[in-house]
Amino acid sequence: MSATSDKRVVINKRLKCLPREALEKLSQTELIDKVVQLEAYNFQLRNLLQKKLTEQDKNDEEYSVLFEKDAEERISKETKISSKMQKQRKFDWSSVHRRHVLLKITYFGWDYQGFACQEDSNDTIESNLFRALSRTCLIESRASSNYHRCGRTDKEVSAFCQVISIDLRSKHSPKTQLNPDALLSEIDYCGLLNRVLPKNIQCVAWMPLRSPVYSARFDCISRSYRYYFPKGDLDISAMQEACNLLVRHADFRNFCKMDVHNGVTNYMRNLQSARVQACEERLPNTGYDMYYLEIQANAFLWHQIRCIMAVLLLVGQGKEKPSVISDLLDVDCNPCKPQYTPAIGLPLNLFRCDFRDKTTRSVSHPAGADANEEAMDTAPEETEGSNASDHQEERDLTNWIYSEENLQKLIENTQCEWTQFSVKSTMIKNVLEQLESLLEENFKPKEKVLAQVILLQDSVKPRQYQPLLERKRCESLENRIEHFVKKQRLIVKNETTTGD
Repeated sequence: MSATSDKRVVINKRLKCLPREALEKLSQTELIDKVVQLEAYNFQLRNLLQKKLTEQDKNDEEYSVLFEKDAEERISKETKISSKMQKQRKFDWSSVHRRHVLLKITYFGWDYQGFACQEDSNDTIESNLFRALSRTCLIESRASSNYHRCGRTDKEVSAFCQVISIDLRSKHSPKTQLNPDALLSEIDYCGLLNRVLPKNIQCVAWMPLRSPVYSARFDCISRSYRYYFPKGDLDISAMQEACNLLVRHADFRNFCKMDVHNGVTNYMRNLQSARVQACEERLPNTGYDMYYLEIQANAFLWHQIRCIMAVLLLVGQGKEKPSVISDLLDVDCNPCKPQYTPAIGLPLNLFRCDFRDKTTRSVSHPAGADANEEAMDTAPEETEGSNASDHQEERDLTNWIYSEENLQKLIENTQCEWTQFSVKSTMIKNVLEQLESLLEENFKPKEKVLAQVILLQDSVKPRQYQPLLERKRCESLENRIEHFVKKQRLIVKNETTTGD
């Protein structure tokens, strides 16, 4: 099919910093060039941070050094901090026991810049989570914590069931950690974290694991997302018909933002289910009824669900036929994605994650094998030589451990969030009822105004709609690979094939 079908495309992994031995071999000119390059990068990063960080972030210890205007003030502040640090007893990690666990996290992402840490923003879920883990002395550092995340949600996206795997400080030795008494008397991980986490990021439960290499990322077998939306003027039955055409193992390059520069060149995904469901029973023929799209797959591509939702909204509005799904999944006929805007991220949340009972990773799994965090999550292959006896071994998973007090506090916090937004929603609904009544009394329009869905489409409404398959196309996958190979971001390697 393509020129790359018998070749493998990988990221050109350049070392971010040269080891001392390599630096000693550089000439004086080369060293000066390297220093100038690093200073220019630092200058660009500082300017970027000044634009993006809030005043609160700038006062944070991590960034305050960059933004202190008065040098003397900074020196006095550092002196106060150092004297305070001397008074505090430093935590001794040399004799600490650790246990490998899963943590179930829930968060509302609309106030954050996404889940994963970013070098130009301190306002992410992961940044808050690791600050809490360090502050409570549950980990020594991120690098030594054996950390993996199940999903990497974008800006404004929420999660009801984000799961991470991590090594946490424990009261008990590894030999006794799974004993019932040890589990009952263990550190209250969720309660401890929730006392220092923001109220819209909370830990729901934790699970002790039997394997030290069990991974929330690589041992997750399916992820389910929900995208909430109002009915508006949408034809729900047409949207469900289109959903049925999505359920297959196929190339979804036309339903995502292609992440070629990070080495993602395989767009085959196994979409296990897709359905449109009403949130609750309400009166028919009203545009304010709420629905959700629930979609489950082994893994997802960048913006895949938002792109799918954008096309489903067009189907629901009658602008596209449900068969457009099959047309876009036929990459032989449509190798290049039509230009369209993904639906907004606010209504999306990671709703559920399912895990295999026993990890497929070996205890001697190299740490560097997981270094490519940019690549999208995929289910790992089964290890060779597995047989029936392997499946009869003890499960790596145990049971989620909940705390009644913690759950009561979570419900209280979430009810406060619900009250805030429900009051706003009710006030807005009452205003809408009055405005719609005035329109009906004075003008008796032929059709009701049903514009609830416009916000989700995040694009300028055109005067005349242009069908998806008649629009301008994005670059092909092959052209993008070629571009990044020229830029030396990617390397094309010949696959070594063996005879049958």
